[in-house]
Amino acid sequence: MRLFFFLLLLFPVLELALLIKVGSAIGVLATLLWLALDVVLGVLLIRLAGFATAWKARERLTRGELPESEVLNGLAMAAGGFLILLPGFLSDILGVLILLPWTRHLIRNLLERYVAFQLRKQPRTAYDVHERYRQEERHQTHTVRETTVIEGQWERKDKN
Repeated sequence: MRLFFFLLLLFPVLELALLIKVGSAIGVLATLLWLALDVVLGVLLIRLAGFATAWKARERLTRGELPESEVLNGLAMAAGGFLILLPGFLSDILGVLILLPWTRHLIRNLLERYVAFQLRKQPRTAYDVHERYRQEERHQTHTVRETTVIEGQWERKDKN
């Protein structure tokens, strides 16, 4: 966790250093044009990821399947678009790497392995939480059904 915070603090410093280095090599105007193009491209990619994910998820839902891979791919594409949207060259490189299909699958596999490893470290915790939630849900449903029953007598009176 400390490494994550260190990298989070180091990222803007590296981004700024790289921006200054590239700006001095290609010029200020070319650097500013590149950054403006980044913003437009990032916004387009985020919108495209949202529409594509919604469409593919809808298709899988109509077939009765869970759209987990489409949602993860859409989130990865949105993250890549967001990184491209950020001003800087290092974030652009990371964004493009996330947008490439083979690296996106590699990242997804690594995340799945990490989550599986974390669940194996504490195997009963997730199960216990899920079971406790299901029991509470059953109890609440049962309680609601009991409280909505109205006892009484009725008689039909037609206007015939």
